[in-house]
Amino acid sequence: MGFIRELTKNRQLYALAIPGIVFLALFSYIPMVGHLIAFQRFQPVKGIWGSDWSGLANFEFFFGGQDWLRVTFNTVYLNALFLVFGIGAALLLAIFINEAGSVLLRKLSQSLIFLPYFISWLVVSLMMLAFMSSDGLLNDWLGRLGLEGVNWYQNAKLWPFILTVVYVWKFSGYYSIIFMAAIVGIPNDYYESARIDGATRLQQIVYITIPSIRSVIVVLTLLGVGRIFFGDFGMIYGIIGDNSILYPTTDVIDTYSFRALRQLGNFGMSSAVVVYQSIMGLATILLFNRLARRIDPDSKLF
Repeated sequence: MGFIRELTKNRQLYALAIPGIVFLALFSYIPMVGHLIAFQRFQPVKGIWGSDWSGLANFEFFFGGQDWLRVTFNTVYLNALFLVFGIGAALLLAIFINEAGSVLLRKLSQSLIFLPYFISWLVVSLMMLAFMSSDGLLNDWLGRLGLEGVNWYQNAKLWPFILTVVYVWKFSGYYSIIFMAAIVGIPNDYYESARIDGATRLQQIVYITIPSIRSVIVVLTLLGVGRIFFGDFGMIYGIIGDNSILYPTTDVIDTYSFRALRQLGNFGMSSAVVVYQSIMGLATILLFNRLARRIDPDSKLF
């Protein structure tokens, strides 16, 4: 009865949510039936319901070697770098723009830092190729400085740093908009009181701005942690492609699963990798949500 009463009272709001619910059901929940392939010797001709069951054979094939350790570590490590430096850079950008005195400078800065978000990974990969190929701009600049050029696409150790820089360049402007919206909502009375007490601009940022948007920082961190086992396929494959020399530090779960499907045609093993990825992501978000609930109950997701 309580649910019906709530539904009747706020029927307009629930009606507005119907398109989102339908979208979520069609593209998030119904496709979960495909996880059954992980437990089958899947044959496209027979389909999901006609293929033979194989139990945990696909998982044994995946976990039988050392590749799963490498791709899992790369996925978590790269996403951790993206999360820490991405949110950190976005927070700094939001604070700097908010502290700018000129309204024109604020609007111009917002437009410039938000622009990279709309550039596709394919275009970014071409830009990086122009900069970082053996005869690219970076090596040309190094040569003018009397330094030896670097074969960027043959040095796997450099790529976690390179990908982090590219990620921050592309997404920090997007996340800074979220932080700026939160900063705008801080009552101006707090800053006026701090100025009367003699607080400097830096002290106002440290003791007013950052604590006031702590819940936003925690929520964005939780959302990032929830996808820490999901590599950005468009980014990694668009930039790295099939360059096996860079696999030791850049091969993530998503690209590994894609290669297993494309090169081996093994639907079952690829699906098993995705199931493993989903379970680990769910466990991670539950763990960190519990930690957030203990630290700041208002910042938890559920």
